[in-house]
Amino acid sequence: MSTKTPALLVLEDGRTFRGEAFGAVGETFGEAVFTTGMTGYQETLTDPSYHRQIVTMTAPHVGNTGVNLEDDESAKIWVAGYVVRDPARISSNWRATGALNDRLADEGIVGIAGVDTRALTRHLRERGAMRAAVSSNGASAEEVLERVLASPQMAGADLVGDVTTPEPYVVNAEGPTRFRVAAIDLGIKRNTPRRMAARGIEVHVLPATSSPEELLARGADGVFFSNGPGDPATADTAVKLAQAALGEGLPTFGICFGNQVLGRALGFGTYKLVYGHRGINQPVIDRETGKVEITAHNHGFAVDAPRTGSAETEFGRAEVSHVCLNDDVVEGLNCLDRPAFSVQYHPEAAAGPHDADYLFDRFVKLMEGAA
Repeated sequence: MSTKTPALLVLEDGRTFRGEAFGAVGETFGEAVFTTGMTGYQETLTDPSYHRQIVTMTAPHVGNTGVNLEDDESAKIWVAGYVVRDPARISSNWRATGALNDRLADEGIVGIAGVDTRALTRHLRERGAMRAAVSSNGASAEEVLERVLASPQMAGADLVGDVTTPEPYVVNAEGPTRFRVAAIDLGIKRNTPRRMAARGIEVHVLPATSSPEELLARGADGVFFSNGPGDPATADTAVKLAQAALGEGLPTFGICFGNQVLGRALGFGTYKLVYGHRGINQPVIDRETGKVEITAHNHGFAVDAPRTGSAETEFGRAEVSHVCLNDDVVEGLNCLDRPAFSVQYHPEAAAGPHDADYLFDRFVKLMEGAA
């Protein structure tokens, strides 16, 4: 980190934080959000769901384990900018192949260090996630604010096309192939196909631009909808794919953005949360079992569905299966008359707890029942 290059974080309401350049020197724009995870910063940085977001780390000390070539969840860093309080001067881990600051600089990620992230997080909790910029190019706060106010909002942003795979590819099953799944890449993380492959699933990862005909032509035993960035209200193509899967009675599983896609396919609406859920310590209750799980989240939008009873949809009855214990936000959906379910959180545990790993087994059971 350069101790000589001053940097600014300017929020759209005019609040300004001053610090030092961390990573690349320049200027970047995005939605300012915060994540509460104490670990897993490399997985966070490379999660496509963070596309066009300036991520604030609430953990004060970041970068102590460096970076390596194994923990990336995609081929690049996706965050628009990075905000930390106290970056590690030295990384210390036997798996490290480099320093976090160098990795950010190499990929052109503009960051800022030395910020009071406690004050910033509290501000975002009270005022909500908002447009922002990190600038270390010598511009004044007034100049940067003018550009922030001209930058696009996250509401209405169609970002899936920026992160999806351009061509289909296959992740082979570990051991004998039991099932074939068509996974719609809305911003998929690498560990998700791995968790399915470990259960004998051959995963065919398809572009989000695939047509219903292309999806059904795969002859898959099940369909998966991944996590991803942007406003689910713009995901009309993915919604049509989900409706095609539901119409054929194919076992269907969605996570995060995929939960919102399934919700829309069932006729529910979506809305933007004030500051969202981002971190690896969010408590969610399974309403059927009463079990509480600590889960990994990364979402700024949620499904608007009735919390009690079941709702009639074009594809039969559906119910809310999980809710967040912090704020009662819908965290899962279950179809009662079709083999389909979804959760708003991340069961692949990269980074995060393994409490929800069993959901992949549930998906396998749906396909076993349909076989």
